[in-house]
Amino acid sequence: MDIIQIVLLGIIASILYIVLKDIHASFAFFLILITGIIIFLAIIQQIGTILTLIQSLGDKANVEGMYMETILKIIGIAYIAELGASLTKDAGLTSVATKIEMAGKIFILLLAVPIITAVIESILSFLPTT
Repeated sequence: MDIIQIVLLGIIASILYIVLKDIHASFAFFLILITGIIIFLAIIQQIGTILTLIQSLGDKANVEGMYMETILKIIGIAYIAELGASLTKDAGLTSVATKIEMAGKIFILLLAVPIITAVIESILSFLPTT
């Protein structure tokens, strides 16, 4: 499925949502949920390709495996949190969406601590000691 098909699917689903939300709100939300899943399944192969490319770049740059794995986890958390927040916003639950976004940020920060520590240690190793 290429981008034009994905955009057309999104536009058609949006139009159907607008028409159905007043008639049958739960069915309209279910339509949006299914559309999101279809789009996600359509792009999952590209996500795998991107992850493989990032991993090979890390290997070429001699970046330690733990750091690459952490970076990939951070990217995954960001996308998952964004997807969850978007779905809950579509359901009209903005406060829950905000909590999902905050949880995503906390988990990202938690995973980033070892990388931040390594960067600071590298900087400190370049500074002269007195």
